[in-house]
Amino acid sequence: MITVGTYFDNQVNELHEKAEEIVAVYLNAKRLDNKVQIDIPKDFREKFFRLVDNVNLSLMENKDNFYGYFLLQMSREIRFDISSSTALNFRGANYVISFNPLLFLNLNLKQMESTIKHEILHIISLHLIRAKKLKAGYSKLAINMAMNIVVNTFLDNLPPYALTLEWVNLNYSLELLPFKPFEYYAEKLQAAIDLLEADEDDDDDESADESNQDDKIETDYNPEKAHDVWEESSDIDERMLKEFTEKIINDSLKGNLPNYLAGMISLLRNSKGELPWNLYLKRLMGTVESNKKKTITRRNRRQPYRLDLRGELRSHKAKIIVALDISGSISDGEFCQAIKEVLDIVKNYNQEITIIECDNEIRRVYNVKSIKDVRDRINIRGGTKFSPVFEYANQNKANLLVYFTDGKGEDKLLAKPRGYKTLWVISGRGDKLSLKEAYGPVKKLKTIEEKDDSLNMSDVKRDGFSMNDQEEIHI
Repeated sequence: MITVGTYFDNQVNELHEKAEEIVAVYLNAKRLDNKVQIDIPKDFREKFFRLVDNVNLSLMENKDNFYGYFLLQMSREIRFDISSSTALNFRGANYVISFNPLLFLNLNLKQMESTIKHEILHIISLHLIRAKKLKAGYSKLAINMAMNIVVNTFLDNLPPYALTLEWVNLNYSLELLPFKPFEYYAEKLQAAIDLLEADEDDDDDESADESNQDDKIETDYNPEKAHDVWEESSDIDERMLKEFTEKIINDSLKGNLPNYLAGMISLLRNSKGELPWNLYLKRLMGTVESNKKKTITRRNRRQPYRLDLRGELRSHKAKIIVALDISGSISDGEFCQAIKEVLDIVKNYNQEITIIECDNEIRRVYNVKSIKDVRDRINIRGGTKFSPVFEYANQNKANLLVYFTDGKGEDKLLAKPRGYKTLWVISGRGDKLSLKEAYGPVKKLKTIEEKDDSLNMSDVKRDGFSMNDQEEIHI
């Protein structure tokens, strides 16, 4: 007598053999024609998605039926070029879940369910949006591992290769806490990755080239490439994507939800927008280290038993550079408001603020301690180049650079930032940053309407505006 479980296993084995045949045919054909595409037979596609339907039915029959109803509303496709059993993106006004048969068919039923839940939790956590905002300052590996830690914390029956908090703590010598935001894990992991890379010699890439002989076939899980298909997502407004996601969630609510899932959905519904630039700056200030001086009263942290090495104290002032693009569309009112926000945020830190006025070159540099020290902008309107400011910041060992601009300038920096954080603030009249690689987060500055174009710095009220006037807050 053949049981349901045996029948399912037989289906899996049959499909796995067929998937290997498809790949073998493709590789043989490629030897003759390098441009040949993978041909997925219709009968294989139909049988594979019938198997996925069986997995979906299993999801809908248990307490996690939310995932089953959510999957029903997603498009599906077969891809051999993804380095995980499943992957997702947003394309054609719908979420698309992709399956790599070579990896997916190696899993048992419960693991198949978990990998589908994994993708849906990425959606509910708005990881497609949040990951994009961290791309400038973090590596793909750190971002991908951070996202996977978050969603895998809530899942059982994970695939054997799944990244968990315990695995990351053990392999990266960390003590990360559970149930923290994705951004927390990304920051800690990036620091650990940077430290490992600094301690290791550069190895030849020959082994990597051998393991990736064909970019259309992936046979092993690779956390660094696991979410590459997100880059194929349609360009859609953040608010519209969130509203679309909420609609699918509402259509999937057919029963009771686990507490963790109800909490994640509540967070999504209560999120109101992007974190304002000023609150983001406040976060950055907590991570900025001031310059260090040598001391004989503290041992060296890296080599505490070397008494001949002196320790360090963080007693020097942190150097903060505020660059103002005078060639663009940032008004006096916008900059007055912005610089007051900067001064209010950094006043409790041991810091030194330098203002740079620039267009295609640096026009003026001066230090400020209060709003009284801010001078009227010089009346020069040239082109825009970002590189001179970064050259100045590199030479003067800055700790933080805040760059106010309309975003129109070079597409590539001639001087890359060295050892400091960068925050771009785009004018309310600006569109986006012209640089292909920003080397830091890019935020928008809300437009301030001015009644008098001749406004001077001395006309600005000391009380300024509330920080909540800038943008809606997303926590």
